[in-house]
Amino acid sequence: MKKEDLGLLFLRLFSGAAMLFGHGWGKLMKFSTLATKFPDPIGLGSSVSLALAVFSEVFCAAALILGIFTRFASIPLFITMIVAAFVIHAQDPFKVKERALLYAVMYLTLILTGGGSLSIDRFMNKK
Repeated sequence: MKKEDLGLLFLRLFSGAAMLFGHGWGKLMKFSTLATKFPDPIGLGSSVSLALAVFSEVFCAAALILGIFTRFASIPLFITMIVAAFVIHAQDPFKVKERALLYAVMYLTLILTGGGSLSIDRFMNKK
């Protein structure tokens, strides 16, 4: 096992779990309450915007934890964080945008590198 693969494992586990449990799970559990008042940054409606955020922050984050479809799962997460930083928090100071940008960089890294050898992806690609 290479150090790089261990690093990618930690990156996947942390960025996936922090997003899933710190952000996505709460949105999923309060979906019906949030559906009418969730921000609609791209004009699709509050409930559609919330559904996209939940898909990204719950299901894509879970895929990262497992290391399955890592590159593909990272794309919606990256987009969600870019929208959060530059659309939702467009007028806010950098300090407010910083968390979304840190997540975005983690997801961009996983888009570029994949999940590493300690992922389900690696076993699927060998077949």
